[in-house]
Amino acid sequence: MMEYNTQQKRMPLPEYGRSIQNMVDHALTIEDRKERQRCANTIINIMGSMFPHLRDVPDFKHKLWDHLAIMSDFKLDIDYPYEVIKKDNLITKPDHIAYPATKIRYKHYGRTLEVLIKEATNMPEGNLKNNLIALICNHMKKDFMAWNKDTVDDRKIADDLEELSNGKLHMTDEIISIMSNRLAQNYRPKNNYQNNRGSNQRKKY
Repeated sequence: MMEYNTQQKRMPLPEYGRSIQNMVDHALTIEDRKERQRCANTIINIMGSMFPHLRDVPDFKHKLWDHLAIMSDFKLDIDYPYEVIKKDNLITKPDHIAYPATKIRYKHYGRTLEVLIKEATNMPEGNLKNNLIALICNHMKKDFMAWNKDTVDDRKIADDLEELSNGKLHMTDEIISIMSNRLAQNYRPKNNYQNNRGSNQRKKY
């Protein structure tokens, strides 16, 4: 009667396959210690040949012996060349990682944009600050449209900018001009690109 894998004993490390697990189970039944050690060494060599691209990884051999101990449920009585992992360490829960508790006023803008706005408020007045504000406003428009799937009025962006900066940053006419210039520099219509490419190719012949 055929026995399905789902009906067989659960494998601790299924990435090695049923055949390797059967070899480990067989090693546990060997009474002679020297023969059991030779069997374990052979299993390690076979396990290593399954992942030749990892041979140069530091502690690769050590990890193989750890895996052998795990697959034998730490019952294989042999001389390990390394200090293998302890069974209790396998069930140790990782340390709790605190989730960022910083409140984001507008989630569609994200935390990074709030950091940029804070940086801009601390900058001295000048061309560098105006360019950063224009970059922030264009990014706000892009994020707003990604969530709302609709056009966005500059007045809405201006209001959100003033609110997020606590009234310290404003979308002035100069900022709007810089925003427009940035968009013109970064946007190239597809048809113009194809026409220019075609004319360049024709010049070659």
